[in-house]
Amino acid sequence: MKLKLDLHDIYNRGEDIDHALRAIIDEAIEKKVRLVEIIPARQRSIEERVLRFLDQKEIKVLYDRVEKDSHNFGRVFVHFRFK
Repeated sequence: MKLKLDLHDIYNRGEDIDHALRAIIDEAIEKKVRLVEIIPARQRSIEERVLRFLDQKEIKVLYDRVEKDSHNFGRVFVHFRFK
């Protein structure tokens, strides 16, 4: 199972982006979902914002790794590992 977050509808509302990212991370942890797919709007700045959010110290400890999709511009995968 994977969760998906599409940021197209809120691409111009920075605080909403941060809230949506935190909510999807929390949901993945709660449901023990191993993969979250994040689709930023087609703007490099949104993808960079997502990556900066994920790189925060308190967020980084919550997931295993981040992967950028080389075949689909801007798509980011967040992988989780649960014991």
